Amino acid sequence: MHLTEGGRRIARSFGRGHRRQKLSAGVAALAAVGTLSGALVAVLSSTPSGPLASGGPGNELAASPAFGLPAVRPSTGAAPVAPGLAMGDSARLLAVPIASSATQPQVAPLRRTVQADLLIVAPFSLSESLAAKVARIPGVAATERIEAVRMTVNGSSTAVLGVDPSVFREFAARPTGASNALWQGVADGGIAVSYTMGTEDKIKLGGTVTAAGRTTKKLTVAAFGTLGIGGVNAVVSDATARDLGAPAGNAIVVSVAPSDFTAAVAAAGRLIPNGAGVQQLVSLISTGGGSSENSGTGAAGAGQVTESAVPQTALNAMLKAAMSRRGMPYVWGAAGPTSFDCSGLVQWSFRQAGIVMPRVAADQALSGPAVPVSRLQPGDLLFYHTDPTDPTYISHVAIYLGNGWMIQAPEPGLDVEVVPADFGTEFAGAVRVNPAQAAAVAARVA
Repeated sequence: MHLTEGGRRIARSFGRGHRRQKLSAGVAALAAVGTLSGALVAVLSSTPSGPLASGGPGNELAASPAFGLPAVRPSTGAAPVAPGLAMGDSARLLAVPIASSATQPQVAPLRRTVQADLLIVAPFSLSESLAAKVARIPGVAATERIEAVRMTVNGSSTAVLGVDPSVFREFAARPTGASNALWQGVADGGIAVSYTMGTEDKIKLGGTVTAAGRTTKKLTVAAFGTLGIGGVNAVVSDATARDLGAPAGNAIVVSVAPSDFTAAVAAAGRLIPNGAGVQQLVSLISTGGGSSENSGTGAAGAGQVTESAVPQTALNAMLKAAMSRRGMPYVWGAAGPTSFDCSGLVQWSFRQAGIVMPRVAADQALSGPAVPVSRLQPGDLLFYHTDPTDPTYISHVAIYLGNGWMIQAPEPGLDVEVVPADFGTEFAGAVRVNPAQAAAVAARVA
């Protein structure tokens, strides 16, 4: 593992109408903690529009005759089609209380929410004086020293943060930050894991998991809750992280005013010691003409609709590759060639056509402009919100095949399958991949 060069790049933008968006980013902290390292990713994007259509004269979803699929009416569940619709009141955070000792201080209440924009990370402890200097950079709104590491949880390698719950809760997604039970559970020595990790690894809320870094500990699962920093699947207290072998304060999370973002990245890069890196957790992305009111919906798409799409020959090769994987098993974190998770199938299929794609669904949602459902073509990507603890986080992706069908790697226990496209309440939007844009996003998060 190594600190990526992408961590030192300044934010770039696509086209006009820029705004700050969360962006996935890979980070590593190595050697000093043995099996421990770190990784962070997240995303927001803009919304497509347009009515649902199924096959029919004058209002057709583009077909894919190469696969001989008959026209089918896509699924909309019990809801009307509204691309980009969030789950609203169905969103919830799952938590269980953990008994506190009489001497354990209570976690401070949430007083504000700030966005995690940058992460300074190293394979060694970063000084308090560095954190103070970063805090004085113009435009920096908040900083906090944390541990950012990778360890195994129940045998699965995953990114884990070690934090002061009273302070760090301000940087989390608002539903998670507001959960007193979650943060008190973390303060009491428990672990909070993402909804995706909890469900796909069949972790029992209130049960225990085995966390292994330099040392191994049994930790009580205090809650399922998405931090809003996608790719980070667990959070523990800073004391617990250090007990597991994490270097104390090897990372600094930073919130920056949007107008000062680019300058702050550069200033932080000048302050850090050798061996450390500055990783962007956001970028400046074109809304593609979308309005600012959609900036928090978690809908897919970035860039102008007129941007170049994948050439038809490459698109045909990608679709053929995807269809060749039918019946192969879903495995969380797998990216082929014989097992896949949802975004792994997308990345592998495009790779067979010579197109570079980012690894996770949230990043893939920034790989091209949003397209309305009524204008879908074979090869467009369909995105979904499936995590009730963070209803704006894009956590699933499928490939549109035409005639109302899609191919996806669905969930553990199921195989890669072709099913009617789903435009129900979890639908976050559709994207037409732009190769240059996809490669640029992939480079920043490598």
